Amino acid sequence: MHIPDGYLGPITYGSLWAAIMPIWFYASHQIKKTLKVTQIPLLALSAAFSFVIMMFNIPIPAGTTGHATGATLIAILIGPWAAVIAVSIALVIQAFIFGDGGITAIGANCFNIAFAEVLVGYAIFRLIAGPRAEAADTQGRRFLIGAAIGSYVGINLAALLTAVELGIQTILHVGQDGRPLYSPFPLKLTIPAIMLEHIVLFGVVEAVVTVMVLIYLRKSHPDLLRRQS
Repeated sequence: MHIPDGYLGPITYGSLWAAIMPIWFYASHQIKKTLKVTQIPLLALSAAFSFVIMMFNIPIPAGTTGHATGATLIAILIGPWAAVIAVSIALVIQAFIFGDGGITAIGANCFNIAFAEVLVGYAIFRLIAGPRAEAADTQGRRFLIGAAIGSYVGINLAALLTAVELGIQTILHVGQDGRPLYSPFPLKLTIPAIMLEHIVLFGVVEAVVTVMVLIYLRKSHPDLLRRQS
């Protein structure tokens, strides 16, 4: 889902930069109020985990890549707003140091993965797992089912946003000769090309990774899950 440079026009990437900046500000403000000192190492580890898992890229059509993100898992462990910052850090480092995702597209990639995927995935998890008092029972099936469905839906939403952002370039940015100036693929191509792989493969991988990590943590570090749930 990493969008490279040259595929989004200034209207699109500029709008998404404008959208993500206040989100980062609000998330940082929330972290200052809610994140405990003992959780700071976990925030750093979460960013590192997201960075590593997103490095396993599989190129797919329409100028992007498919991969797991760990976004919903991180939100479950450290909270949604801390996860926004953690995943954003991973995306920014990937763009600047490894060229994985464009510099101009950082706003778009962070909006799709670090914001939309995190908050929607976590909201679905919380809806299924129940309120905080119930979700503290991390041994229950609802906890894992909620995590699996939340992570699956979250990553597919991020993929859909990516597909739409790429597809609308043929509408927003066209040269005098009628040719697209940026992404050349219309919505009728980007949506099925990107969504099919995520519905069939990457969404399943995301759900499996999320559940496996949570199963491991509730056996080896159950207190960690209870504190975050």
